[in-house]
This record gives sequence, structure tokens and C-alpha cells, in this order.
Amino acid sequence: MRTAYKCRAYPDPEQASVLNRTFGCVRVVWNRTLAWRQARYRGDRAPTSYAKASAYLTTMKTEADLGWLNEVSSVPLQQAIRHQQAAFTSFYAGRARYPRYKSRSGRQSAEYTRSGFRYQDGQLYLAKTSSPLAFAWSWPGVDPASLEPSTVTVSRDPCGRWYVSFAVDVPEPAPLPPAGALVGVDLGIKDFAVTSDGQKIPHPRSLARRERSLARYQRRLARCQKGSANRAKARAKVARAHRKVRASRADFLHRTSTRLVRDHDVIVIEDLNVSGMDRFHPSSKTCSACGHLLTELSLKTRHWTCPSCGTRHDRDVNAAKNILAAGLAVTACGADVRHPGTSRVRSAVKQEPRPVRAGIPVVQGRE
Repeated sequence: MRTAYKCRAYPDPEQASVLNRTFGCVRVVWNRTLAWRQARYRGDRAPTSYAKASAYLTTMKTEADLGWLNEVSSVPLQQAIRHQQAAFTSFYAGRARYPRYKSRSGRQSAEYTRSGFRYQDGQLYLAKTSSPLAFAWSWPGVDPASLEPSTVTVSRDPCGRWYVSFAVDVPEPAPLPPAGALVGVDLGIKDFAVTSDGQKIPHPRSLARRERSLARYQRRLARCQKGSANRAKARAKVARAHRKVRASRADFLHRTSTRLVRDHDVIVIEDLNVSGMDRFHPSSKTCSACGHLLTELSLKTRHWTCPSCGTRHDRDVNAAKNILAAGLAVTACGADVRHPGTSRVRSAVKQEPRPVRAGIPVVQGRE
């Protein structure tokens, strides 16, 4: 299994200069190759392979106005071509959106393979630099000198912080002991999520505070004159606010997901169109006790009583219970719970029984 260790990096002025030039070259190679791909497709309707893109990089290096591409390590430039090829492969497979141009004001990064760095006794030497790159190791249980990284990625976020990521191969982790519990999770409106056992996960307060601060800094940035020094300072404050919001959101999601995984053997999550708040599986309107389906249920109605069996329901808890039941049914028989009008529906009776697989079953009911 491959994992990565991401650490804060502290390059000296010489290393920062080399890395900044490398970031600029990577950005130029990515943007020019992307424009060249688009021109080839619009003109000749010709697809572009990795070999052709790599040959185009070689051509760029021979151009007089791009001779400075030879002043940095060729490894990050070649990796940019590989990443772009992988991005197009994911786009055509429907797994990602269309690749975009890289911005000078956004996150900058450069990836080095084994031929572009040397890692010895816990010290990292990058190509075109003479001294080791200083970084802060944050895993006391792992000896950095024992790592054998296959790739190293150096990045700089818009607020000026430097990071280095080590990609290493590690053994498969031991499975967690059985918890003996199943749970369904429903995304809520008042709360972040509600589980089928009645637990309500509230929205993090720290995230809301930091989002308000971000909005305040963005308003200040909008009032600054373009090109002024005050606008540059305001942009840096917005970047730092973005980083804090991103870190707060990631911390909350990691803590919540880790707690759910450790406490349950099976987790069922509905595949929900959050932007549209519409779905084919009426988990909120269906009574989890008797199966009665309401004709209408407004979003402002948080509790309702089943007219068939008289059970009093919390809207979100009832939805989580129905998600759990539907997910277990899908896992057991392989039937799809999509709307009867869609052509992708398969009958549960005609399906061959499928073995239950390890992982998190997902209800495939969405519009």
C-alpha cells in the first residue's frame, strides 16, 4: 500500500529561488501543453498520447524564448506531462472534470522521482540544490531515516507556506477489531449528519467562525485597488483565511469519519445530490417502522407521525434508518434502488446473489 507523509518545509533562500523557478517552469509546461492539446483537437480532431506530449516538451526546450526551461531539473517538467495525461484519462473516464490552466497565484508544486532527488539518513537533497531541504517531521512513531520514498513533492500554498510530501510503500494496516454495529448516515440540514441510532453530529462552530472571517477578508480585498500594495496584503490575508477554513474542515471530517469507522462494521451512506437536495429514494418520507410513504413532506417539517402505524419520527433519524435498510438490501441482493422509470433499474428477483464485500455500501439512489 502506498501512503504519503506531508511535512512543513523550510527552504533557505537559495533553495527557495530554485524551487520558485521550477514552479514557474512546471506551470509554463503545463499551460502550453494544454493549449497545444486543445489546438490539435480543434484543428485535426487528433488525440494526444503521452509520447507526443513528451516530444512536444522536448521541442519547447529547443525554442529560443524558452531556453530557461533547461535551467531547472527536467524531472518535474516530465512529471507535469504525466500528470496532465492522467488528468485527461480521468476526464474521459468520467472520474474528473476537464483539466484547467494553472494560475500563478494558486498553489504551486513540483514532483521529483528517484532520479531527481536523493534521500539519505533522513536528509533530502533535491536536484539543482547543494544543501539538504529542512523539514519538520510530525510522526514520532516513524523514523524518517527509515523511509524509502518513491516520489517527493514540494509545494507552496498561496499564503507562502512550504510543504514536502514523501510517497512511500508501507505494509497493509491490520484490520480493526469487529465493533458489532451497523449504522446508516443521513446528511442533515440543521445538523451536519444524523445516524440511524439517533446520534446527531452538529456542524463545527470553529469552521463557521473561520468562514465568517474569510468573508470579511474577501470584502476588504474587493475594496482594494488592483495593483496596489494594500491589495497584495489583503490577498495574503485571504489566502491565510482560506488555509484555516480548509484545515478546520479537514480536521472535522477526519475526526468524524474515523469515529464512525472505529465504532461500526458497516456504514451506509446515501448517494445524495446535495446541490439539488432531490433523490429517488424517499428516505425522509418513508416510515422506517411500517414502510408507509407520505405524499409530501416539506423541509421545514422536522418531526412527523406516521398515519398508518402512529410512530413518531425525527425526520433525519428516520431517513438514516431507511438508508441503512436500503443499503443492506443492495449489498445482499445486488438490486438497484433507483426510480422505477429509469432504464438502469434491475430486478432484485432476477439478480444472482452476490457475496457481501468489505467496505462501505452506498445507496445508488439519486437524480
